[in-house]
Amino acid sequence: MSDRAEFFTWVRTALYEAERALHNGDPAPRRALWSQCEPVSVLGAWRNANGRQELDTLFSALGESFSDCTSYAFELQAYDVVGDMAYTAGLEHTSASVDGQPRTYTLRATQVYRREDGEWRVAHRHADTMTE
Repeated sequence: MSDRAEFFTWVRTALYEAERALHNGDPAPRRALWSQCEPVSVLGAWRNANGRQELDTLFSALGESFSDCTSYAFELQAYDVVGDMAYTAGLEHTSASVDGQPRTYTLRATQVYRREDGEWRVAHRHADTMTE
């Protein structure tokens, strides 16, 4: 399997499952897919984080905010793998409760990944709310 095909499979399985779990209130799978090496960062739709400590705080807060995910879909628009680096760009369509209130929204999301010890890890995320 090519690096690109292997990465695509990982995005469609492990990464998808981690995001779905987060939107059901469980940040552990997302946390497990993020790099343990600096630098790591999030420029988020609701909150930013820089460094592992801030990331852990962010992921815990998101886990406490999200629940009852009824739908999560990642509409992958572009991706590539170059050596031990990769990226994705796409739209995240989500229906879940946020602080107990049902919401449906779409985020534009770009993520950067690096391969560490043979495994893909997220190193950076940028997401913002898509408006009409």
